Amino acid sequence: MDEKYMERAIELAQKGVGYTNPNPLVGAVIVKDNRIIGEGYHMSYGGPHAEVNALNNAIEPVEDATLYVTLEPCSHYGKTPPCAKAIVEHKIKRVVIGMIDPNPLVAGNGIKILEDNGIEVITGVLENEIKSFSEIFIKYITTKKPFCILKTAMTLDGKISTASGDYKWISNEASRKYVHRLRHRVSAIMVGIGTILNDDPRLTTRLDDIEGKDPVRIIIDTSCRIPLDSKVFNINSNAKTIIVTTKKAPSEKISQLMEKNVEIIMTPLKEDKVDMECLMERLGQEKIDSVLIEGGSTLNYSALKSGIVDKVISVIAPKIIGGANAKTPVGGEGIQLLNDAIQLKNIKVSHLEEDIMIEGYVK
Repeated sequence: MDEKYMERAIELAQKGVGYTNPNPLVGAVIVKDNRIIGEGYHMSYGGPHAEVNALNNAIEPVEDATLYVTLEPCSHYGKTPPCAKAIVEHKIKRVVIGMIDPNPLVAGNGIKILEDNGIEVITGVLENEIKSFSEIFIKYITTKKPFCILKTAMTLDGKISTASGDYKWISNEASRKYVHRLRHRVSAIMVGIGTILNDDPRLTTRLDDIEGKDPVRIIIDTSCRIPLDSKVFNINSNAKTIIVTTKKAPSEKISQLMEKNVEIIMTPLKEDKVDMECLMERLGQEKIDSVLIEGGSTLNYSALKSGIVDKVISVIAPKIIGGANAKTPVGGEGIQLLNDAIQLKNIKVSHLEEDIMIEGYVK
């Protein structure tokens, strides 16, 4: 029964996807006499937490009920009061927790408050499932750096375009819709200046069933070559645009960009390029908890080489185009020895209609 109600709490947590960053996705269910009498989830960053919403939504008194929650109730004052205190005040009898808070500063403190007030606490119910959809939060809260997803789409023979540069479309419509769901989920999308110059993309989220949230647009541009009339500067979007550059950028161009309300991040040069590790620290300070890298082969190699990539999602279309000069998803100088190849673990394979999607985590 605990797993049954925790599964419902997980379903509720998923409703917050795209709206809670950098806070976690959390769902809560209140059960009394084997009936659900209250439900809630964390709906938006800065808003009430899942437990408080469930308590407020209860259709009858919750005294002596059991509360199921995917993440340990908070024990500190942040943007909202501590949930553990609210649970005690409402005289909940039993609390079933999916995952202990990974924040080393607060882990276990919420549980201690509950137990010190005579509440029975059970932990670890469907923990693996909860950790899976909480991977962004876990990385960010423990390192203060964003969780980075490298997404690529290629043909069966490993090409991202023909030798002449034609690339629309490698993947199918289902795959492209999936990518927009990823954009909705993460805090930011990152591309290189080559993508801007070649494609002039908007880098927004377009979904059919919900109003998607646009991610922050991050453009890696070592010398600030981006045209001032690029679409990323001329769209109706609440999300900001960040240009990441270096001392190679002309000061006049930086001033022109700032006049367009563009945020500029300057990093040191590393091998004559943007220092990606330094950038991750800066983005973390700005509460950007996740980055979807949708760059070309040059940026993809730089991201992998710098070690910032946590997860790789590769869509493979059942097409063959050949061409010795046709680009591949990862360029740069490449790995010289096969034993040094970047490897993935915990592989998951699925289908997006006829396209094949492979997901894995960098070892």
